[in-house]
Amino acid sequence: MSSNTPIAKTAEQEKLREIVKSGDPLAWDNAWQASVTPWDAGESQPPLREVIETGEVNFPHQGLALVPGCGAVRTSPTISRMGYDVGYLASALQHRVLGMDISETAMQKARTNFESVNIPSPGKVSFASADFFNYHPEEKFDLIYDYTFFVAIPPKRRVEWGAQMASLMKPGGYLITLVWPIEEPVEVGPPFFVRVEHYEKVLDGYFEKVLDKAPQTSLPKHVGKERMVVWKRLQ
Repeated sequence: MSSNTPIAKTAEQEKLREIVKSGDPLAWDNAWQASVTPWDAGESQPPLREVIETGEVNFPHQGLALVPGCGAVRTSPTISRMGYDVGYLASALQHRVLGMDISETAMQKARTNFESVNIPSPGKVSFASADFFNYHPEEKFDLIYDYTFFVAIPPKRRVEWGAQMASLMKPGGYLITLVWPIEEPVEVGPPFFVRVEHYEKVLDGYFEKVLDKAPQTSLPKHVGKERMVVWKRLQ
């Protein structure tokens, strides 16, 4: 398949839309049970590694991080694939990272996949099957990373997404958003039509934007279709 093929027209994407069309968040578990996971890149995202390793943003170390909608995060010995973004954040920033997904099937797979993974101390990984919008932890997060979660939820819930991100984040904490896929407007989803302005609209008043750039490194099918945007929680 050409790397220029719009994601909205892929066969697997159509299968996913059929599975979750009811709008019931728990339908995502059916997608995991059927192994219909077209967003699964097989490794951590190059723009995430880039923004952390270049030092463009002074991210906190040894804190608490959240990756909502993380999925099953398979593992391999290489750092770019060691639990994908969840394992990478724990290793690179030495965070205690919570991977969250509403699918219990995905979380069971993730826990099994991580049984033999050694994250350098004090980094740590754990998983929770939970509804992001109804999650109220005792401790707030220093960093949250969103890739494909924002575009997976119905656009009418984006205002809720922004308010919940603000609720979960410590003052001065960082929200990393990898905005993808930036393609022609579509009426259906997921992934739903997205632009950086959609994030700006729902984060205004909670966060300030500290970085907005086209990545230097992207997966082949993502080239020209994504932006790395980092936000800092207002005090």
